[in-house]
Amino acid sequence: MAVSPERWHTLPLADQLGNVGSEVGRARAWRGKNEERFWSAAGRALELLDLTREDPRWKSRQAELDRARESVADAVLDGREYGSTLESLEGYFMRFALLSRS
Repeated sequence: MAVSPERWHTLPLADQLGNVGSEVGRARAWRGKNEERFWSAAGRALELLDLTREDPRWKSRQAELDRARESVADAVLDGREYGSTLESLEGYFMRFALLSRS
């Protein structure tokens, strides 16, 4: 089920990035086990990052969000460019999920 940009743009940044972390974690869990589910989760993580990057509230954080997207894309492609891993990115993004729950 796709989230609308209007709904996504009402969420705090911690919630947005925490949701990205959930998809990164799903991609990590499915890598090498189920390619369809892996690519679905990876695509969803990138889609949610794109929605976050388009949120006008985070214009001043654009460079950071761009870097996060590049890192996720790199990890999905086995860290070929920057050495990113889904494991390390899951840890990074899940801190936002914990923040949003507190």
